[in-house]
Formats: sequence, structure tokens, C-alpha cells
Amino acid sequence: MVERIGRGLAALMLAGLLATPAMAQQAGQETTPQQAADVHLGVASCAGSTCHGAVEPWRDSTVLQNEYTTWQSKDSHAEAYQTLLSAESKRIAKNLGLPNAHEAKVCLDCHADNVPVAQRGPQFQISDGVGCEACHGGGERWLGIHVSGRATHAQNVAAGMFPTEEPVKRAEMCMNCHFGDETRFVTHRIMGAGHPRMSFELDTFTAIQPAHYRIDDDYRKRKVVANGVKTWAIGQAIAYTRLMEAVADPKRNHDGIFPEFVLYDCQACHTPTSNVAWAPRESEGIGPGVIRIHDGNTMMLRVLARHVNPALEKELVEKTRAVHAASVKDRAQMEAAAKVAAQVGDKMAAAFAAREFDQGDVRAMLTGVVAAGIDGGYLDYASAEQATMALGAILDTMRKSDMVDAAQHKTMTAALEACYSAVAKDGEYKPQTFAQALQSFRASIPAL
Repeated sequence: MVERIGRGLAALMLAGLLATPAMAQQAGQETTPQQAADVHLGVASCAGSTCHGAVEPWRDSTVLQNEYTTWQSKDSHAEAYQTLLSAESKRIAKNLGLPNAHEAKVCLDCHADNVPVAQRGPQFQISDGVGCEACHGGGERWLGIHVSGRATHAQNVAAGMFPTEEPVKRAEMCMNCHFGDETRFVTHRIMGAGHPRMSFELDTFTAIQPAHYRIDDDYRKRKVVANGVKTWAIGQAIAYTRLMEAVADPKRNHDGIFPEFVLYDCQACHTPTSNVAWAPRESEGIGPGVIRIHDGNTMMLRVLARHVNPALEKELVEKTRAVHAASVKDRAQMEAAAKVAAQVGDKMAAAFAAREFDQGDVRAMLTGVVAAGIDGGYLDYASAEQATMALGAILDTMRKSDMVDAAQHKTMTAALEACYSAVAKDGEYKPQTFAQALQSFRASIPAL
């Protein structure tokens, strides 16, 4: 299953917690690695054979010690800068009127660890792409105590290391490139120039990365470990918040006299007129022929909140509906409504971070995601895509928590292939085909 997802999303990867409620509420205030003031020393500072550059994992070591080697040889992030030298990137740069892609800030901000020159150490190389410190934070303050072997993980974090194991913080960091923030954003113009469509789901994209860590007893002593459903839930909430923040931002929500179309459902325009698929949805409240803000994450959050906190689901529907309604009336009203809606996303992130997603929760998510689609909720491609990745994350959690045995997992995974096939090409998506795939998948679910 992971391999199936990876084949479909690897190109997009190149484009770019067990927490308390208080920690989740502060997530938007956290400084992520490229926004902090620490000097980035470069991947060479991690690459020693006695540090993280061993060819093979070390025996009896608490960490693998081949993390750098894994990143360099298997991780798409290591190739992100080189992608900017490709013929496709040269074409995109030309279409955008840029001299080249490998020196353009708009490209480097996500294809490399593009910190200011003053924050680059002697061994730092921009050509290393999305290296260690792009995720783990500039090593200026923490590398010394980290290498000493005497510091705890908490002490490393206090010295500037970024806690990537915490889903809230990881989502904030990943979304900086895989959606955007106030400083970097893949616009409709960039996509029109040839950039791939942005697609992201936190647990799925975590799973398709080549693991450079081992979750064992020692890891659990040092770090928190959240299951895939919890990670998925938090990722959905923060993705929704980021979307609403962009809708509310006058610097990002329009392009001249037009809206910033990247914030809207692609298939609202990029679908043949002969493909009549529109139908009213409760969470929108707008009529046909209106391009609408894409709400794939909203559909997933409705499933989550309906089980975790029904009052939050009601608030989500009301606030999202208000954004849709304002979007066809007045930009100022839309921005104000989106600011309020973003706060609902923050509340959900806090609720999910504070919750232990047990087996009852996992079962509810499985049946909820499937039922929403069979009931006609996934009329648009983005919702179906998110639902497919959600089911993959849920299945993986079920197997790891022994909710299903190997044979049951194999049967369900095979049934899920029909969903993957239905969303393989966005331009060919058919809601009826996806609903039928979900029905077949539902039939594969054993009595739990």
C-alpha cells in the first residue's frame, strides 16, 4: 500500500504529538526551522561515519547511525535542489519569466534549506536540497550537546532542535512547503507554468519517506509516538487552518481582479462540461456554476469531529458554509469569515492532540470515511483523494495495533486498490466509480 501511494506522490514530494491542548493552540506560534535564527551548519556536519553517515545500521546502538546515508540515497528531499536543474524546471522558470529555477527564491524556498546567507555555516551548501536542518532545525546551538551523547532529547529541543516526532509541529513544518505560508506559496500562476498540483496528507507522506529512525523501546523513552490515525487527524486540522488563513490573507487570496484559483477546487473548472457531477452539499450552501474553495480536508474533519466532538462538527459546517457564502458576495466578508473558520481548525488540532485515538476511534474513522463517500460526499476529486489516503492511514494503524490480522489486512488493502485506481488521474475522476470502489471496500471489512 505504501509503495502504491509512493508511486503516485513521489513527484509531488520533490516540490517541496502527543501534545496538550495548550501545545496545539500554540502551534501556529512555533518557529519552524527555516524561520528560526539559528545558523545552519550543513548536512556535512551530520555525515561522519561515527555520527549519522554509516553505510549500515550500527549494532547495539540506540540510533541507526546511517540516517544521513538513507537520506542521501533514498529520500526525495535530497534531490529537491537537483530537480530545479531539470528540463521541466527550466521550462517552468522560462514560463514565469525567471532567469532560472535553481537561483530563484520562489523555487529555493521549498526545494532547498534556503535560510538567509548570514545563517549559513562554512560547510553549508544550498545544493544539498532539503537537508537535515531543514527539518531538524539549525544545529548551531544543539549540535555540540547532541554529539556529546550526554544531552537528552528534551535538552536538544531546548537548544533549538525541532521536535519532528510531534505531529502538531511536524504538520506545521511540512505544510510550510506542501501548502505554503505567508512567505512561500505555490500559486495558480506557478501551476499554470507547469508545476505539479500540490497534494498532501501528513501520515501518508510520513509513511512514504524512507525511515531513518527505528521506533523501539529506547525511542519511546525519549520521544512521543502517535499512531497514524492521530497523526492523520492533526494533519487534517492544520491543513484546514492553513487553507483558511490563506483565504483570509489579502496578499494571497487574489491575483489581480481574479481570485487566487489555487485555493479553489481544481475540477470546478478543469472538467469537461459534458461531465455533469455537481450536486448540492450541506457544508457549502452555494449553487451550481460557482467555483468553490476546495474542501477535501473539511470532509475528513467532519468525519473526525462527528465522533470526537459533535459540537465542533456543527461549528465547522457553520463556519465553512459562511466562507463559501461570503466568497460569492464580498472579498472583505470572505476574509473575515475565513479568519473565524481558521480558529475552528485550531480548536480541532487541540482536541485531536489531546485525545488518545483508541481502537474504537479507529473503527469509527474507518466506517465514517467510507460512509461519507457512499452517501455522495466525495463529488470532487480532492475529497476522494483525501479519503483514499485516510483509509490507507487507518488500515496501517489497524494492522500495527493488531485490530486485523495479516490476511484481513491483505484483503482490505487489495480492495482499497480500486479507490487508488479511481483517483489515479484527477482529470478522469468519476464520483460514481469512486463510490462503487468504496462499496467494494466496505464489503472487505471484517466484523470487528
